[in-house]
Amino acid sequence: MGVTRRQMLRGLMGLGLCALGSGALAAVKGMGPPEPNSRPAQEAHLREALYYISMPHRSVRCQLCPHRCVIAEGQRGNCGVRENRGGRLYSLVYGNPCAVHNAPIEIKPFYHFLPGSRAYSIATAGCNLHCLYCQNWTISQRTPEETENYDLPPEAVVEGALRESTSSLSFTYSEPTVFYEYMLDSARLGRAEGLRSTVVSNGYINPEPLRELCRTVDAIKVDLKAFTRGFYERMCSGELEPVLQTLRVIREEGVHLEIVNLVVPTLNDGEREHREMARWIVKNLGPDVPLHFNRFYPQYQLTSLPPTPLEALERARAIAIDEGIHYVYIGNVGQHPAENTYCAHCGRLLIHRRGVEVLANYISEGKCPFCGAPIPGVWE
Repeated sequence: MGVTRRQMLRGLMGLGLCALGSGALAAVKGMGPPEPNSRPAQEAHLREALYYISMPHRSVRCQLCPHRCVIAEGQRGNCGVRENRGGRLYSLVYGNPCAVHNAPIEIKPFYHFLPGSRAYSIATAGCNLHCLYCQNWTISQRTPEETENYDLPPEAVVEGALRESTSSLSFTYSEPTVFYEYMLDSARLGRAEGLRSTVVSNGYINPEPLRELCRTVDAIKVDLKAFTRGFYERMCSGELEPVLQTLRVIREEGVHLEIVNLVVPTLNDGEREHREMARWIVKNLGPDVPLHFNRFYPQYQLTSLPPTPLEALERARAIAIDEGIHYVYIGNVGQHPAENTYCAHCGRLLIHRRGVEVLANYISEGKCPFCGAPIPGVWE
């Protein structure tokens, strides 16, 4: 029996997935390439990588993300999709996505960027962090040999987006940094055809490639996983400071930015941590950056904890508002008043949402129609 797009999305929201979870392995019928690519990804989709330097003995150092992996000949970096061949670093996933979807922009989530629109969304295997609770581990913690992939070069990505009449491209589900070259070329081609581009990222990228990316895309959502070094080290095999640097760079470059904090019970849900995070955001990014507190669901290697209590999310939101952040949301819980957008000046309802559906949008020319205050975001 066929499943409609709306039925599929409602089902996913009922499971509490902020992305598409394991469902991202297959393209939605009628929206992606008709047949998976049976050729080995490492042979069919090689592209010399950007941002690496040559080292002695034909090794290379990748300069794309803070890991700065030194990769011996024949070996791969931490992400599993960038390989040293003959002293040159290659991406194995160029034009080789394992997920192709036409999805609501709200599912990313972007709440202040073209609300109610749809984004042609792609992802490849691989990630440069290894979160024990990863919601999309079936693709992010896999190599391209372990996923069902599609032959979809950048030209075909743009063609698919135009065919589906979407407003934007979205690089999402796994970690777009690891398919940087594919993302960059797709975004450039899309911009030439009037498509905007969004990136859903963990923020683990070095400043130079990030600045180049910011000149090409229109919006970036960063998962700020916690506000302690220990959490990043123990739970994600990464560091906090590079992510904070990423947020500052995005702000400096003037790209639309939204932040998500997935609240994990007992691990990053303390009042002090939420307060320090909110203060840092206001000081470094300003009070108008949308902040989403999302519910954790047990996944991957962290199944011993329960889903985040609603009260913990509401408490985190109250703290952030108290510290001066104007637009704070609760997500991944189904219907809740805190998934709506309210004017930070007069408090009136501006965007009424139900899950990933926009039921009403009263914002007019980027302003509140009731008090005339400008509402930060990209609305048209």
